[in-house]
Amino acid sequence: MFWETLWALVLGFGLAGVVQAFVSRSEMERLLGRSGPREIVRASALGAASSSCSYAASAMAKTLFQRGADFVSSMVFMFASTNLVIELGIVLWVLIGWQFALAEFVGGAIMIVLFTLLAGLVLRREEVEQARARLGTADAPAPGGGRRGPGSLAGWADAASYTLADAKMLRKEMAAGYLVAGFLAVLVPTTVWHDAFVSGHGFWTSLENVVVGPFIAIASFVCSVGNVPLGAALWHGGISFGGVVSFVFADLITLPLLLIYRRYYGGRLTLKLLAIFWTVMSAAGLAVEYLFRAASIEPTKRPAVLAPTSFHWNYTTYLDIVFLVVFAGLWWLARNQRRLGGGVGYAIDPVCGMQVEVANAAACSERDGEVMYFCSDHCRHRFESERSAAAAVSN
Repeated sequence: MFWETLWALVLGFGLAGVVQAFVSRSEMERLLGRSGPREIVRASALGAASSSCSYAASAMAKTLFQRGADFVSSMVFMFASTNLVIELGIVLWVLIGWQFALAEFVGGAIMIVLFTLLAGLVLRREEVEQARARLGTADAPAPGGGRRGPGSLAGWADAASYTLADAKMLRKEMAAGYLVAGFLAVLVPTTVWHDAFVSGHGFWTSLENVVVGPFIAIASFVCSVGNVPLGAALWHGGISFGGVVSFVFADLITLPLLLIYRRYYGGRLTLKLLAIFWTVMSAAGLAVEYLFRAASIEPTKRPAVLAPTSFHWNYTTYLDIVFLVVFAGLWWLARNQRRLGGGVGYAIDPVCGMQVEVANAAACSERDGEVMYFCSDHCRHRFESERSAAAAVSN
């Protein structure tokens, strides 16, 4: 399964690296100060441009909100940053079909509209302001930075560094997703899936599947691109089209992320966010299923085998070889980033390996005059706890 999607992963991460290197974030706070239609569109576009893992997306959304952006716009940014992204669509297309890739973008837009409407009805201004006060006031981003134009070799070295950093950051999620999906496809009989998901009851089947999809995401702990193989395994096992779509969207409500939201915004607001997220993710999956059915493009054929069980000389193999060469070129650019004049204003998160802009780092930690920059508070807390444990052992 990994071999079938290897070229797509390199292409997707490469394109995301280019976008992250050349699209500036310096005016996001100013552009997202309200939750009107214009700001929601901006938040969606900026989120899609700043493709990132779920942890980094949640940290960026928190920072935007902390620096004055509207809460709903910040959450929309987070949705778009993980669900309206190039690499996710490419891998979905390769692994389970173009309909799922199209559903990502159609359903993502539906989900954002529904979230904006529902959040306006459910979230109270006092709760939001209490959450902002809980976070405190963030420092303004430092001036300057190392972002360069697309005509600069240093800029392309930065893009290559983003590509490799993102791949490294998501390596555990991807490994877990492919490994678990492979075992599920081979070891779990189809009858088990049929028992888990209602079938043969028309609308009620679709409704039950889109509600259960996010529950599986919460329990699986796998987020970002890593949940695509699991979605493929669920589709192979019998869950409905809409159920797969809602499962893929639900990477933002895995249990570790819910604990992060609780730390950021408090328990009460986190419970409301969980209810709203689950509702809009399920509703978007259901809406996509019926829209695609009305347009006669809903996928109905399920593969007898999720992925080939042996290697063959076919277009996939040739594409993989070509993109392995491309990856080697990206590796060389990233390895020589400093020598080529890149890396100015950037740092590497020592925990997950993500490349972050120093001016917009979500968190930092200083010890003995050395400053470490992190993509999220999650990584900073993990770094500090591991460093404290190591110090206790040495003493």
